[in-house]
Amino acid sequence: MKSLTTSIHIEPDTRFRVTSFAEHANPFVSLRIGGDFIEVALIASLGTSEALRNLAAAAIDAANALDTMATDVPEALA
Repeated sequence: MKSLTTSIHIEPDTRFRVTSFAEHANPFVSLRIGGDFIEVALIASLGTSEALRNLAAAAIDAANALDTMATDVPEALA
């Protein structure tokens, strides 16, 4: 992975979009994550599908952790 460190806050209305660019000499897929003011694009070329699957699995783990937090500490959400 090429390196850039940044932080973004995912909000309930965050949008996700996948666009394939198969017709190029070097095909790739763009995964865009955005809101009203900022958008992040992840570019994945051939051979990186497992990395995207790992990203998806990590996102599911993070969502499960948030669900657990909401269950364990309901007063924090009030």
